[in-house]
Amino acid sequence: MRHWGRWTAAALVVAVVVSTPLLAVAARLLAPAGETWAHLVATVLPDYLRGTVVLVLGTTLLAILIGTFTAWLVSTAEFPGRAFLDRALVLPLAVPAFLAAHGWSGMLDATGPMQRLVRALGPGDDARFVQVTVAGPAAAVGILALALYPYVFLTARTAFRDENRTFLEAARTLGQAPLAALRRIALPLARPAVAAGAALVAMEALADYGASRYLGVSTLTTGVFRAWFGFGDIDAAARLSALLMGAVLVLLLLERALRGRRRWSGGEAVARPIARRQIEGGGRWLATLACALPVLLGFGVPVAQFLWWSASTAAGELDGAFLRLALTAIGLAAAAALIAVGAGLVIAWAVRLARSAVTLGAARVAGLGYAMPGAVVAVGVLAPVSLLDRGLGNIVGAITGTPPGLLLGGTVAALLFAYLVRFLAVAHLPLEAGLAALPASMDDAARTLGATPRRLLRRVILPLLAGPLGAALLFVFVDVMKELPITLALRPFNVDTLATQAFQLAIDERPAQAAPYALAIVLVGLAPVLLLDRLARRARG
Repeated sequence: MRHWGRWTAAALVVAVVVSTPLLAVAARLLAPAGETWAHLVATVLPDYLRGTVVLVLGTTLLAILIGTFTAWLVSTAEFPGRAFLDRALVLPLAVPAFLAAHGWSGMLDATGPMQRLVRALGPGDDARFVQVTVAGPAAAVGILALALYPYVFLTARTAFRDENRTFLEAARTLGQAPLAALRRIALPLARPAVAAGAALVAMEALADYGASRYLGVSTLTTGVFRAWFGFGDIDAAARLSALLMGAVLVLLLLERALRGRRRWSGGEAVARPIARRQIEGGGRWLATLACALPVLLGFGVPVAQFLWWSASTAAGELDGAFLRLALTAIGLAAAAALIAVGAGLVIAWAVRLARSAVTLGAARVAGLGYAMPGAVVAVGVLAPVSLLDRGLGNIVGAITGTPPGLLLGGTVAALLFAYLVRFLAVAHLPLEAGLAALPASMDDAARTLGATPRRLLRRVILPLLAGPLGAALLFVFVDVMKELPITLALRPFNVDTLATQAFQLAIDERPAQAAPYALAIVLVGLAPVLLLDRLARRARG
């Protein structure tokens, strides 16, 4: 029992450490407000709140519409290309929203390929295509929804395929049209799954910085960066971050209320899964088009634009500087993945050894960072890092007689800590699921034979967790490769990654030069997206 207690203590330490930045943000509200905050409240805060509500609400509703309708089609109908589109509909997740915004802007630009094609097919030299300006809340909602709808698609598809076949057969017998059956039967049964996917979309939209910044939409997240780097007031940035934290908690409570006590499926109906019916006539091609459009708009258009740009700029960009950026990004992502998976394994193993309120609470607290926007995490990390810097500086100064300056602030260590806070849940969840699949009898046998938990973990459990460990490492690795707000805020001086370089080039009106960096990020992101789709299929057999 002494060894089991050590693992519980270790899990508590991890939970306390990773929750410190979030507590630091909340604690800022207790300090007196400064002049900058008063100025923000009187001038731009209403715009930040309005922009945030429009962005989150519009993106979530549109993503629900796209995700549930396409999931319903591929789950219940047979039409040309269904098997391919069933897999392709998750591809937009590989394209970060800020890169999709750059791609769409270039595609609809006056010199973009779409304008060139229309002019080439026009009746004469005077043929012109009406230019569409990609900017503002409407563009941001559309681009974010196309990038994030796969969250709803994945959860809704699983729910639809698990629903009771008898319910839908009864609806057909009573003369209900397919869309009526979707609205009256399938959607109410799938509400918990749709709510879970919609909550993920809403939190991602709330956390977005790159697309909102590029498209000129004022939100709480962009306000954090303006207060921090524009006004140089970390207190005002922390207060905006606290509002973001409150918005996240509201979303989590709303998701729980919508989910209620319902399960994700039709219960005993899994034995008779829903049967797909063949769509006849022209309707089958409309179904193909309805499922192909989100893939084309969310993945095909941005990637095609990146390829178009890269054809002319890759030769000049793929040089030693590109390689250094790639190696920096890979090194940071690999280090963050190893740290996060190690911490996630400690928590998951502690929960398995002692499934108590203490360990379960530690797991939930440790996962809060993933629900928080990157800007909130970045602001929160500054407080404990600065406090630790002062303490270490005083100790070193007392010994050497010379103040050492910053030891952790503005270093890779602070950046890796922020990644740990943000992505620990990404590492923990696959490991928790993998451990849950292993029989508890192995633990009982180990105790009988006198094995310690550490020996059991090293010799028996870890070899059996090779798959979940690989998935956790991959998910964290790619999330860090794509991460923008944390890296922009906390990176050491003169340190860039593929994501920050692509973003900075696009902001500087050099999107063509950013294309090779964007393509590299998309290619890296394809692996976990396809793996996530495969795991979702395997989970439901």
